[in-house]
Amino acid sequence: MKIALVQMEIKERNCAGNTQHGLALLKEAAKQSDLVILPEIWTTGYSLGHLAEEAVTLDGPLVKTLCDIARENQCSLLPGSLPIRKNGRVYNMIPAISKEGKLVHEYGKVHLFGMFEEEKFFAPGESFDTFDLDGVRCGSTICYDLRFPEFYRYLALQGAQLIVCPAEWPARRGDGFDLLSRARAFENHVFLAAVNCVGTFKGDPFYGHSRVIDPLNRMIAEGGDGEEIIYAEIDLERVTQVRKNLNALNDVRFTVRKPGEAK
Repeated sequence: MKIALVQMEIKERNCAGNTQHGLALLKEAAKQSDLVILPEIWTTGYSLGHLAEEAVTLDGPLVKTLCDIARENQCSLLPGSLPIRKNGRVYNMIPAISKEGKLVHEYGKVHLFGMFEEEKFFAPGESFDTFDLDGVRCGSTICYDLRFPEFYRYLALQGAQLIVCPAEWPARRGDGFDLLSRARAFENHVFLAAVNCVGTFKGDPFYGHSRVIDPLNRMIAEGGDGEEIIYAEIDLERVTQVRKNLNALNDVRFTVRKPGEAK
């Protein structure tokens, strides 16, 4: 399976320009890939003050364009996250689009980043099950979710082979991105595709270093700190092979009593 990670530069207060640029990179990547993934809220970036005007809908022209690109290239898309308006609220949401151009799943970011007061701009997602995307069992997460290991464990226990994590992760916390992305893949015996952006927000540079990590903590591909498309090829049978050897998921205990708790 050929995966492309679009590590794009996201510019502040430039929704139209980011959208045009991101779509151009996506089209380039889709020509030679089975799955393309973009970063978190790549249209607006963290310039969230105009979400009322810049949020899109799942049946609107941007998502339709994404569906057309998927169908024309026979390429699945997890096109990063977008500010999606649904039922009168705005979610930081990843739509999953099959190679036939069908919307097959949507994930709204569950863990909102309190440091940036995301709860003032986004409603929290409530659903986080795995889903089938053209024969691959996938799980979607977004940026800050990476700090919540129980979330990834749940997806792994639901059969995820590949978990994606679009992000806007800053360079000053890059060591955390390195550590947590590798841990989430290794402890859950899954492929992890973490797709970060580059550029700056209020002078603070993003980390880049998008990567694909295999179930044994091996780096399959990794980007640098500039804009690029990172290509990787993965063998999903590797998940099955690793879990046959050492499968910690089989040894998870769901009912452990607290000290002193009655049997």
